[in-house]
Amino acid sequence: MGKIIAFANQKGGVGKTTTCVNLSASLATQKKILLVDLDPQGNATMASGISKFDIEKNVYNILMEGTKAEDEILTETTGGYHIIPTNSDLTAAEVGLMNFYARESRLKKALDEIKNRYDFIFIDCPPALNLLTVNALCAADSIIVPMQCEYFSLEGLSALTDTIKQIKENINEKLKIEGILRTMFDGRARLATEVSDDLIEHFKDKIYKTIIPRNIKLAEAPSYGKPALYYDKSCLGAKAYLALAGEFLNNQEKNNSIN
Repeated sequence: MGKIIAFANQKGGVGKTTTCVNLSASLATQKKILLVDLDPQGNATMASGISKFDIEKNVYNILMEGTKAEDEILTETTGGYHIIPTNSDLTAAEVGLMNFYARESRLKKALDEIKNRYDFIFIDCPPALNLLTVNALCAADSIIVPMQCEYFSLEGLSALTDTIKQIKENINEKLKIEGILRTMFDGRARLATEVSDDLIEHFKDKIYKTIIPRNIKLAEAPSYGKPALYYDKSCLGAKAYLALAGEFLNNQEKNNSIN
C-alpha cells in the first residue's frame, strides 16, 4: 500500500511546490507517484506542464462534489508522474467545506480508495492553516517540511509543529514529521548557517542531509511547464533533488526494516 506525504509549511515562498514537483519527477523513474495539487494557486499543476485554465479534472470535484479520486487523475505530465490538478476554483472549497459533515476527512476518504495503486502520494498544501491543509494532514501518513534557513521560517516551523500536535491528538494519530528540508540555501549567509545548525541540534535525524541551493534554473523551470530535471538536468537544483530522492528512498527502506 502506498504512503501519503503532505508537503506543508504555513509560511509561503519556501520552495514547497518546487520540492513537490521536483521530488516527484526525480522519483517517477523508479516509483509510481501521484501528486495532488491542493493549493488554489495551481502552481504545481502549471509546473507539471498542465494549463490550470483548461482543466476539467480538479481536486475541487473531489472535495465539493464527492467524485472519485481516480476520475480526477491526469496521467500525462512533463515529470512522468500522475497528478490531480487544481486551479482557483479550489478557493471556493475553503468556505464550502464548512457545510459538510466530516469535512476534514473528505480528501482522506478519496485517496484511501486509490492508495494501493501508487508507491507514494504527495500533497502540495497551500501556505496557510485552513480546511484544505487540515484535509491534507488528515489524509497523510507523514509530513515533509520545506523551509528556508532564516529567522521567520523558524517561527513558522514552531507554529506548524503545534498544528501537527493538535491534528495528531484530535484527528490523525499516526501523523508525524517525515523530514525537514533546507531549501533555497545560500551558504555564504551567516544566518543561514546558524539556523541550519539550530535545526540539526533540535530535530537531529529529521533533517535531510541533502540541501537544496538557491538556483536560477529551479526558478525558471516552472515557467516552461517542466521540473528542473527535464529543463536542465545538469543544473545544481536538479542534481540536488536527485540526491534528495536517493536519500528519501534510503530512509523509507530503513523505516520499513525497523517496522
